[in-house]
Order: sequence, then structure tokens, then C-alpha cells
Amino acid sequence: MTTRPAISPALLGWARERSRLPPATLAHRFPKLADWERGDAHPTLKQVEALARATHTPVGYLFLPQPPVETLPLPDFRTIRNAPLGRPSPDLLDTVYSCQERQAWYRDFAQSVGEEPRPFVGSVTTHARVEEVAATMRQTLGFDLDARRDCPTWADALRLFIADADAAGVLVMCNGVVLNNNRRKLDPEEFRGFAIADALAPLVFVNGADTKSAQMFTLAHELAHLWLGQSAVSDATARVMPDQDTEIWCNQVAAEFLVPMDILRAEVRKGAAVQDETNRLARRFKVSTLVILRRVHDAGVLSKAAYFRAYDEELSRLLSIDRGSGGNFYLTQAARAGKRFSRALIASTLEGQTLFRDAFRMLGISKSETFQELGKSLGVA
Repeated sequence: MTTRPAISPALLGWARERSRLPPATLAHRFPKLADWERGDAHPTLKQVEALARATHTPVGYLFLPQPPVETLPLPDFRTIRNAPLGRPSPDLLDTVYSCQERQAWYRDFAQSVGEEPRPFVGSVTTHARVEEVAATMRQTLGFDLDARRDCPTWADALRLFIADADAAGVLVMCNGVVLNNNRRKLDPEEFRGFAIADALAPLVFVNGADTKSAQMFTLAHELAHLWLGQSAVSDATARVMPDQDTEIWCNQVAAEFLVPMDILRAEVRKGAAVQDETNRLARRFKVSTLVILRRVHDAGVLSKAAYFRAYDEELSRLLSIDRGSGGNFYLTQAARAGKRFSRALIASTLEGQTLFRDAFRMLGISKSETFQELGKSLGVA
């Protein structure tokens, strides 16, 4: 007799909605799903397990008496039209959980090798002057205008920015999918990044599915959260005008960090064509044109209406050309898990301090050859 477990129809509907998958996609794979949700038919145990995998739902949840209430384990500063967002997607939840696991591992590692706490974590409050905090961040990271001058483009400056944050002790992870599952692409409209504050293992995650032009601002914004000693999930962009005090402050610090206002005022040419001036200043400061537009608006050169119009036009232009290639797998993997974390994990595993099984899970890989080659690319193995 085929096993038919007692599953509440409400749990099946909850799993379908939670997955955010198109109804037709699930209906094609599970033709009787509608009957199961009405209680007219009942899935077998194998079908329940298959549905759990398809919807990225922990199978144990489907045996609960009623749907669980899932909340993000981090403070949520995301809004749509200044209203809190609803239920987090499985992709966002799984990404946060994986980063928490990585951070916990690195914290233990840092303690074992005697690393010192990062003094910048929690070193300021939102009462601190934006200009002073931004200057301190530039000094701590070494990512000032002089450092950017030798970068051919702002995209190269972004790579330098990530490397500088990594060198300062921040676990920077930039990924556009859940672990290495290219079928589970992260949605920038749901979140653009998050920070998990910790003195020994401060972590920033940047949604790599977002445009490259947005990622630099996201990284700066999340670093501002670390300076506050505050964990947070954010959807901040240079365009957003948040109404939460903390997000306003972090946006201001990020903008000042990337483009100091006193230098911008000395550089901007009032009356020049917006596009020409934006391109010129982007080359000067080695940041994206979107950040420049925000700062020119902050300087009072562009009205709010003109700023929003120019920003949306520029974003459309960038979206039409911002097409990343597959690139080198090992470089991509190092960016996804973060170089600081990956180097430490691989070295610890090769020394016998960490199980290969655990290392593979945290890196999202399954082959020993991939692990060895990743180590070689990072100068570890």
C-alpha cells in the first residue's frame, strides 16, 4: 500500500505561496496539487518530499499542524513605498542562514588563531557627523580618492573596494544566487544586501543579481551599518529616499564616503549638460553614474524632479548594457563566499581542523577537485 501521510491542505497551499514560483510551474510538476490543497486527494510521502524540494521548504514544516510564521533573523529595514515588506522568500531566508553559519564558523576560527576584534564595529552612533564617519571609513579601508585614481573604471574600483573591506577584516560576500544554485536567482527587488555585525567576524552580503552600478552603494551602505554595530537587511539604493532615521543616516554616510561633498562642490560645473557632467564626474570619483546623480542632487544642482528623471533614464541605460558574463568559476566562487572566509575555511580543512563535509556545505560545492582548485586560486592549497 502506498503511504499517504496526514498533511494539512493549508500547509500545501502555504508552501506553494511561500515558494513564489509561478502556479503553472508547480501545476505542471504536480498535476494534483489543486486537489491536494482542497483535500479531495492526498499526496504520497514521496510526493510530499518532492514538493518540499521544489518549493525549497524544509520537509518537516509540511507535517506541522499549521503553517509556521517565518521572520527574518535580522532587523528588516526594507520597505516598498515606505511600508514594511511581507513574508521573506525562501531564497532570502536560505541566504541569511548560510551567511550566519559561515559567520559562526569564522568567529570560532578567529578566536582560535587569536585575531583581534575589529575596533570599527559599533564605534559610532547615528548622532555622529556623517562627514566624520565617512572620513574614518575611508581611512580604515584605505579606499579614498587617491587609491581609486589608478583604477581604469569604477567597476575596477568596486573590486578594489571589496578587496579593501576584506583586508580590513570584513567578510564580504557577493552572490546573485543561493549558494551555487544558478536556478535560485536572488531578486534585487526583494533585497539588495545585508550586514551581520560581529566584532570578530563582521559580514556584509551584496546581492550580486543587482546591477554592478548599484553594488558599490550597497556595500558602502552595509558597511555603515557595521560601523553602527547593527545587523540589518536593506534595499537601499542611491535613488531611495528612506523615511527611517537609521537608513537615512546610512545612505548619507555611503554617499559621503564615495563622493565627499566638499570635493564634489569644487568639481561640479553648474549649467553643464547633465549626462556629460555625470560621465565626467563618474570618471573623476571612480563611482557609478547613479551615485554621481545622487550627489549632484544632494549638492542642490539638480531638483528632485530632475534627479528622479535623470536617475531613471540612466538606470535604464545601464540595465541595457550591464550584462555580466560567466567568467572564471573560481573567481566567481571566491566572490560568492568571500575571499577572507574561503581562504580560512580551506586552510582549516586542509589542516584537519574542519571536516571536508562541512567545508563543502558552506562553500556550496560537492567535488574534491573543485575544492582543491579553489584553494589553489586563492593561494592556499
